[in-house]
Amino acid sequence: MWYDKGVGTVMKLLATVKPGFTSLSPDRNTVASFDREGRLYAYFKRGVAYRRSLASTVEVRWREGSRRRSRLTPTQAAELFAEAYAVAAQCRPHTDAAVRARLDEEILRWTPERLLGEAERFARVYKPISILPPDQYLSIVLQATEGCTWNRCTFCSFYQGRPFRAKSPEEFAAHAAAVRQFLGKGTLMRRGIFLADGNALALSQSRLESLMDIAAQAFPGEPVFGFIDVYTGERRPVEGWRRLADLGLKRVYIGMETGLDELLHFLNKPGSRDELVRFVSDLKAAALEVGLIVMIGAGGAEYRESHAEATLSAIAQMPLGRGDLVYLSPFIEQPGSMYIARRREAALTPLAEPEIESELKRLAESIRAMGIKAARYDIRESIY
Repeated sequence: MWYDKGVGTVMKLLATVKPGFTSLSPDRNTVASFDREGRLYAYFKRGVAYRRSLASTVEVRWREGSRRRSRLTPTQAAELFAEAYAVAAQCRPHTDAAVRARLDEEILRWTPERLLGEAERFARVYKPISILPPDQYLSIVLQATEGCTWNRCTFCSFYQGRPFRAKSPEEFAAHAAAVRQFLGKGTLMRRGIFLADGNALALSQSRLESLMDIAAQAFPGEPVFGFIDVYTGERRPVEGWRRLADLGLKRVYIGMETGLDELLHFLNKPGSRDELVRFVSDLKAAALEVGLIVMIGAGGAEYRESHAEATLSAIAQMPLGRGDLVYLSPFIEQPGSMYIARRREAALTPLAEPEIESELKRLAESIRAMGIKAARYDIRESIY
């Protein structure tokens, strides 16, 4: 649809009305997208992308030679919210009836202050959500557990100070109901259930089946996804995984990190290359999809070639196919992690960012040549 901006110039307004979201673009440099509750989800202007989390933090991404990112302060976030909703209000007189109904009934009811207040609502429903695979940023996260069963990998600081705890069925049912109420019509924009936190799929068979039944009752028809480690996952027989697949489990994510056992030991990561290959074979036999996460740059320059060679060799041995994927994650040294101390003791040389990017590209090309999907996974860009 076309409209006059009032400066003698006629521009094109692109308005998208979908079952799960509403998007408004008054010019080629600006796009504002809202969920069906009317909450701002994403804003784009002049090459800079802003993504709002459900807790109303705002992640900013742009390119300046390489990928750049930052996070807005609450004051800056409020200013951005005001700008995005002002864009929506300015577009209103020039929209058709369907778009105008969405604006009036959903979007224009919000103020920056009310949107910032979603942080408090979020905190009543969720414990901190540390990490998600990139294809799960728009899932419905249900926290069946808190923390991680292992929590001793030298490189990880996501669950420090958070002992592992599993919710009872009653507690999980109340949590799922609270999530449903919090998301409201925002669930229309989301696909699938991510069973969190770290290693949630490590629960016993009976406990896991019970929680999946509860999740299915709260969000019928949604496929389920989750993390598992090799050591724990391999102990569940194929029949157990097949039963979980029948209950809705679709894809299992595994922190492979590397196919080099020596480096796995250095990272204090349980399991081995051979165990991983066997475990992935079991998952595929149970008709499940697999998501592997490989850390690019772990072990530094000294492990660069052996890490790459062993990882590609291990992946080549796995029966991966359509629906499976390999995430390549630039290795980030977490402040306060044991990895930094061990790396210094071993006199390992960290790879510079351009070296990591080069290595990521090289491995991605090799994996895709095997007919397997490969994608980037930057933990600094995780958002929910």
